[in-house]
Amino acid sequence: MERRLMTGAGLFVIAIVGGLACTGGAAEPTTKQSSNAIGTPRPGQDWPKFLGPEGNGVSKETNLISDWPESGPKVVWKQPIGTGYSAPSVRDGRLVIFHRQEDEEIIECRNAATGEAVWKTSYASNYSDPYGYNNGPRCTPLLTENRCYTYGAEGKLLCTDLQTGKQLWMRDVKADWKLPQWFFGVGCTPILEDNRLIVLVGGQPNSGVVAFDATSGKTLWENVGKSTWDGVETGYRDGDTYKWTGKEQIVSYSSPIAATIHGKRHVLCLLRHGLVSLDPENGQLRFKYWFRVRNHESVNAVRPVVFDDDKIFLTAAYKAGSVLLQVTADGKSVKEIWKNRDNLQGHWSTPIEVDGYIYGFTGRHEHEGELRCVSVETGEVEWSTSGYDGDIDKLPILALNRRTGEVIDRATNERVTPPFFGRGSHIRVGNRFIILGEYGTLALAEINPQKYVELERTYYPEIHYPAWPAPVLARGRLYLRSEDYLVCLELRQAK
Repeated sequence: MERRLMTGAGLFVIAIVGGLACTGGAAEPTTKQSSNAIGTPRPGQDWPKFLGPEGNGVSKETNLISDWPESGPKVVWKQPIGTGYSAPSVRDGRLVIFHRQEDEEIIECRNAATGEAVWKTSYASNYSDPYGYNNGPRCTPLLTENRCYTYGAEGKLLCTDLQTGKQLWMRDVKADWKLPQWFFGVGCTPILEDNRLIVLVGGQPNSGVVAFDATSGKTLWENVGKSTWDGVETGYRDGDTYKWTGKEQIVSYSSPIAATIHGKRHVLCLLRHGLVSLDPENGQLRFKYWFRVRNHESVNAVRPVVFDDDKIFLTAAYKAGSVLLQVTADGKSVKEIWKNRDNLQGHWSTPIEVDGYIYGFTGRHEHEGELRCVSVETGEVEWSTSGYDGDIDKLPILALNRRTGEVIDRATNERVTPPFFGRGSHIRVGNRFIILGEYGTLALAEINPQKYVELERTYYPEIHYPAWPAPVLARGRLYLRSEDYLVCLELRQAK
């Protein structure tokens, strides 16, 4: 098939080639260990969970190179891995990657500096994606000082010892709760709030969110579902209200986030029907906000963005757009500051707010992907870029191999850096963004609300479409993951 981008004077063509124990009959995890020692990790900041230390895609690392070599930052190590969309997590010299090989989901710990194996735990998985995406896990490992929590594509919630890989407990949420069929399996990474593991289980009728004791795996509380959304006004037409059927997919693809708002802790969960805020101690509802398009085949997948103590930004694709909310002083409701269907339609990549501007990727499909800057004050787009801001008519005819991610200049038969980001992802380091396009383009750009200013660009053959997990930065090393490879790059300045 071909994707055609019409321009004013010509045609650019990209050719596409080619209980507490495990329940429900699931196999017990098996663990293998090696004798590899971790050693003392070098100084810096870890990246122990989804979207980094604060869960917002921001790193406080310093002394990183700002001028990349012509071939890009140095490759420290690279290794083939199994399938999945899970980013790695790094803590105290240990890197944990969650992936699938054949009929097993694998939790694998490696030396973050060398890539050498430390331990590996695996269990059987029969998940098959109904839409043809890969069958690996979607959720990122969550690491504490001595534990690792993972959430598999079929709903296996596993706690392992971070030092040894030994299983401490497992819950099979598909067996323990009534779960309707998911679109893309389980895809929302849990969070830890005190000793409560908050998980978007998606169970009927009122188990959309469940808190587990992080030590034992015991269920502490559950909430959200029929009691939350039945009879709520949808805003589709005047007077429209939602009627609960009992067959809803409550599960989300947006990971929850905890934040302190007006002095109180809130667990914010963007579920299938909209946003809820829960008291993390008991699961009681603080407030809710309907945020869902009419289309049945649609999801909310972008994590809520919280800033300025009381602001919450939501965005979704499928023509949902975005909304900026303000939490009232009593913490029991929100009001809309603005709502815009066209400024940003984030598919899964979480935006980042910086000094009154929101930077994020928009677009449901690859060819619609753009990085945009949106004003917090007005909701208007300040600038946007597809990753290529030159004259599109002067681009050569390129061939994209979806299997390998290679982009070939047909005139020279040479591989080139993919010109477009597509639906990319980004993280913030100081006054820079590190950007990863879904075709593998790696870029360094200024944080600039006036215009897009790119400083560096490169690519690595192993990081190809679909490069969907966001980059991970830990102790001066950048980790990139594609469907079948993990690459570690050196970003720390040499002394």
